Amino acid sequence: MNLDVLTQRSGEWLRGTGPEADIVISSRIRLARNLAEFPFVNRASDTVRAQIEDFLRERIEKLQGRRPLTYLRTSDLEPLDRQFLVERQLISREHAEDHGQCGVGVSSEENVSLMVNEEDHLRMQVLRSGMDLDAAWAEINEIDDLMEQEVAYAFDSQFGYLTACPTNVGTGIRVSVMLHLPALVATKEIQKVFQALQKIGLAVRGLYGEGSQAMGDFYQISNQVTLGKSEIDIMKSIKDVVAQILGYERRVRTALVKENRQALHDQVSRAFGILQNAQTISSEETMHLLSSVRMGVNLGLIDDVEIPTVNELFIQTQPAHLQKLRHQKLESAERNIARAAYIRQRLAENNPHTSA
Repeated sequence: MNLDVLTQRSGEWLRGTGPEADIVISSRIRLARNLAEFPFVNRASDTVRAQIEDFLRERIEKLQGRRPLTYLRTSDLEPLDRQFLVERQLISREHAEDHGQCGVGVSSEENVSLMVNEEDHLRMQVLRSGMDLDAAWAEINEIDDLMEQEVAYAFDSQFGYLTACPTNVGTGIRVSVMLHLPALVATKEIQKVFQALQKIGLAVRGLYGEGSQAMGDFYQISNQVTLGKSEIDIMKSIKDVVAQILGYERRVRTALVKENRQALHDQVSRAFGILQNAQTISSEETMHLLSSVRMGVNLGLIDDVEIPTVNELFIQTQPAHLQKLRHQKLESAERNIARAAYIRQRLAENNPHTSA
């Protein structure tokens, strides 16, 4: 897989379609699995890690799923390329920083990735655009079954799948939904959501998962408990909670428009104007302004840009993407200039009445 080619396209999960796509960016299911005959990654020497990677790579390359996978040995990649894969949500930050031999199998649509030697021997994930957990589960369950025909998983009849971290023991499943919640953030109602989620044992993370900040008003809601519940029960609990949050966000959006449509329209239009014309812009400001624009498009306040373009800009204006596009290392100030130029170009392409 030529990573430079990926800079010219986006993952299928960013296309802005699927149920509830005005608020739900993506649905993701991840399964953690380990091989019975090897120690956990954190107890394995570099030699054993290499044996694990060789063993799983061979089987992933031959996997006959609905989507062929291309395998990349991430430990052989430059740090910039590993960060690029993190920004595209194909590997985790922990995987990018791992030492020892590791890799990832990726589908051409970028909605399937199988990480080898992350925290567990195998971390499989499927992403879907919008609220589509059922489709994500169907595909990852199929991949899991295919892998299990080739390898022996570490499994205990009482506890279920055994994992390096006790919080993943049992089903090993993490169900997460990425939500765009600008209205709840603007009205500070988001704190009530956080408190309610905490009480029922659900986790809230930022755009790039555990430890990341909630930039651009994006929040990932996911389960924490994987033991003692079936995969279907865990998915149902996430679906029920997300449905309530969607209703809450929509009610607040409606109230904002009703109470002061002109002020909201002004905020959205100013955000769009800055993005169209800025000569230098930070990543944080970009995320903030894109969030306003995304909400404005979904509320029908502006129609100069399409949602897939906005979704793509959230990812393609990240540091590694900009450096891959420019084919050179850029310092922070240089990235801000490159980011502004790229946004101007993309918005001009999206709207023929504007100029770069």
